[in-house]
Amino acid sequence: MADAGENRVFGKRATQHVLILASGEKVRHMVVRPWMTGMVIGTISLFALGYLGATAYLVLRDDLIGATMARQARIQHDYEDRISSLRAQLDRVTSRQLLDQQLVEQKVEKLLRQQTALFSRNGKLGSLLERAEEAGISAGTTQDNRETASEAIDRQAGLTTSSIKPSHSALAYAPSGENMADRADRIFSKVTLSLKGIENEQLKTIESLTSDASQKAESMTQIMRRTGVDISDKPSEVQTLETPPLRTDTIKNGDVKGGVGGPFVEPVKFDRFNASLDELDLALSRFETARETALALPYGNPAPGQGITSRFGNRPDPFLGRLAFHGGIDFQAETGLAIKATGSGKVVTAGWASGYGNLVEIDHGQGITTRFGHMSRILVREGQTVSAGDVIGRAGATGRATGPHVHYEVRRNGDAVNPIHFLNAGLKLTTYMN
Repeated sequence: MADAGENRVFGKRATQHVLILASGEKVRHMVVRPWMTGMVIGTISLFALGYLGATAYLVLRDDLIGATMARQARIQHDYEDRISSLRAQLDRVTSRQLLDQQLVEQKVEKLLRQQTALFSRNGKLGSLLERAEEAGISAGTTQDNRETASEAIDRQAGLTTSSIKPSHSALAYAPSGENMADRADRIFSKVTLSLKGIENEQLKTIESLTSDASQKAESMTQIMRRTGVDISDKPSEVQTLETPPLRTDTIKNGDVKGGVGGPFVEPVKFDRFNASLDELDLALSRFETARETALALPYGNPAPGQGITSRFGNRPDPFLGRLAFHGGIDFQAETGLAIKATGSGKVVTAGWASGYGNLVEIDHGQGITTRFGHMSRILVREGQTVSAGDVIGRAGATGRATGPHVHYEVRRNGDAVNPIHFLNAGLKLTTYMN
């Protein structure tokens, strides 16, 4: 019995829950399993959680939407701020480049004006240099200086128009390295210094030529003045644009004695280069005047290389043996030797003259005439214009002469003067004429 009881205890099954479903006369029994209970509880939990989630969403939806919109607004605001900042920076870069471009264009325009002025100056200087070369005046390597200046001007013209020309390419947002303005300043300074150097070289050349021409003109004037010739047609001194000295002869009320007046006009800017050109032009004009005068007046030799047999002044007369005045000088010469005009002028006498035999007389202006006597043959006619060095006749012994020679006289206003002074002056002038 005990064993049977024990078996009943150990073999006892768990109590099962039965769900009875009655529908009319039909009755159904459904055993409730544990997993069914779990499913029911899980389903209820899911619905509860869904309900709670939906309720929470409905409650918090406005806040979530507001937060999302606020976040989107902040993002949009930050984006717009960034765009505005970039646009402002781009405007600054654009404005700066436009200003730099305007500055470069102004500097290029200024350089072009300087180049144009330098080209113009070089043209003016070129004509004066040609005059100086024709007159035999040189300032060292004048031609080389002129060519160097022209080449340098051409080189700087290419540099200005190519290296500094503003670029119209797309604007860069953040330019790196040297910008347009800095590059323009650097090249502008370089070109300006180069053009200034060329101008200084031109001024040095002008000053050297002016000094040389003035010195030669003054020396020639002094030489001719010793022969009694005064160059009266000197060009007037150049009036530069420098401020004239103030007069001190004023009266108490500040007015200048004698009275002055006129409308007020702003002072004219002094142009050193043009003033230097004017001074060079004046110096060349003075030298050319002195040279023309020296060529016109009888400073040459009628019989180059021939010795003097009789000088100017009192001497024993070759025919009478007593003292007599000799109004010229005689050059030793064989019959037929070429006799040359000692200066340019107009032939006023070409024929027989008592005592002179065949005579040629030339008027050189300024009251100065020359006479060539005892010619065997006359090669010019009255009224003919001759130049210094032209052959006007042949040596001979016509007239009152003991043998063939060249009789040469220089007269001022009809009075005989010593030709040796003109011959000596001619030797000195030759150094300035070649």
